[in-house]
Amino acid sequence: MLQFRAAKFDDLSRIMEIIKQAQCYFKKQGIDQWQNGYPNSTVIKQDIEKKESYVLTKNKKIIAVAVISFEEEPTYHQIFNGKWKSQQKYAVMHRVAVDSSFKGMSIASEFIFHTERMCKENAISSIRIDTHEDNQSMQKLLAKNQFSYCGIIYLSDGSKRLAFEKVLI
Repeated sequence: MLQFRAAKFDDLSRIMEIIKQAQCYFKKQGIDQWQNGYPNSTVIKQDIEKKESYVLTKNKKIIAVAVISFEEEPTYHQIFNGKWKSQQKYAVMHRVAVDSSFKGMSIASEFIFHTERMCKENAISSIRIDTHEDNQSMQKLLAKNQFSYCGIIYLSDGSKRLAFEKVLI
């Protein structure tokens, strides 16, 4: 059975193992996402400090991690070649990663389910997420979970990302 909970500082090494697996996967796929040492342990520690890092466990072993934030995302203020579906308060998902031995088992969809639940508990009407244009597995996950493509955003370093949103209400 899967358990969803907030990440703790004790989880850092296991979270970083999963992040490193994702970085290797992207590199093998030729996807220029999460390369150059990002995200690193400092970023993950900050996520935990802000109480925005969550994990899914199976038999007490962490098998997936993601950031779920209810803070406004500055890089979402400007969207190009499209528009957001909602102008209401939203949640943001970042740094979604699943242990490579659990890929293809709908673990990331389980994370989206828990994010939706948290949104409903906090009267938040939508979830926004962005991904690299070459990250086909994330785009398929988002389509499977009824996210709509909204346009293009640019990260603070100028990197282009595809932006998606799922309206819940």
